[in-house]
Amino acid sequence: MSEHRIYSCDDHLDMNAVPPQLWQERVPARFRGATPRVVEQRGQKLWVVGDRPFGVSGRYTGGIQSAIDRAGVADDGFRSSDPKLRLEDMQRDGIWASLVYGPSALFRYPIEDPEASQWALRAWNDWAAECFNAHAPERLLALPELPMDSPEVATAELERCAGKGHRGVGINGFATDLADRAWDSLWAAAEEVGLPVSFHIGGGTRLDPRKGGYSIAAFAAIAPMQMDELLSILVFAGVLERHPKLRVVLAESGVGWLPYFVARMDATFEKHCAPHPEYSIRTLPSELFRRQVFATFEEEPLGPALIPLLGPDNFMWACDYPHPDSTWPESRKAIDHALGSLGEDAIRKVIGENCRSLYGLP
Repeated sequence: MSEHRIYSCDDHLDMNAVPPQLWQERVPARFRGATPRVVEQRGQKLWVVGDRPFGVSGRYTGGIQSAIDRAGVADDGFRSSDPKLRLEDMQRDGIWASLVYGPSALFRYPIEDPEASQWALRAWNDWAAECFNAHAPERLLALPELPMDSPEVATAELERCAGKGHRGVGINGFATDLADRAWDSLWAAAEEVGLPVSFHIGGGTRLDPRKGGYSIAAFAAIAPMQMDELLSILVFAGVLERHPKLRVVLAESGVGWLPYFVARMDATFEKHCAPHPEYSIRTLPSELFRRQVFATFEEEPLGPALIPLLGPDNFMWACDYPHPDSTWPESRKAIDHALGSLGEDAIRKVIGENCRSLYGLP
């Protein structure tokens, strides 16, 4: 495996690491009070919108250690947003390129004023392109996030992001009805500009990890499988069939549940869709999956047994830096341990080639 170039297809830049002045410097003055800013309360710097705190700025003073802390690497809390230091950490782990998902705290708990929210996402998308990715555009790929206020707004921002050089986009799939055909304009635009659309885990359940206690572990255990509803909608509502060049990513979904679920969708198709082609999809779900869907995973102990059930072309390995469960900085050992018996050609695809090809990297 050591001779293969490794691409991590799901890493992170969380709210605590975002430069404190990002939004105050990049949104119009009239929206600065409604977009994120940093204040200090009881010795801790916090992100707030209005008077509502929604995240720490800088280094956490308690809680679970990040992978950076665990490895004993110096971090003031902003290391993962510094592209130079980020590349050093990738080099330390033998990672060539990193696809980075931005601060979910901003995307999952939206700003109430729609126009301010759109400016906030636009500011993030611009910073990601101009200040982060531009440092090493073939190796750093922080994804923009689309506002889901309307198909028109989302489509316009997708096209703007494509013009700024972004290689994919993120969407909060739990924020809207993906089956609504009004969104066909967005899917068509994604086909046209050739950008994959990513859905990251983090919703679809009544469990709220912010409540602490048992809910943290319970949420972590079931979060990947909440992607089943998004996938089922994209398949059976005809989104993938109507847009055959649309490529979607189920980020941090894991592998385990997918062979069962794709087989179940095929069985459901035979019972409920094949007899009624006049109003149902006409393409077998497993065919749609293999043609258009990609899933990322981290450590998958049963990977060598499960990945061949659907084939290696639709799965992409991820390091999950800098989260506590990341394989960093021992990713090569983790890959050897988890995927060593998968076969040379399959490993090459899963740890690099699929990601490189999907995002159009040289």
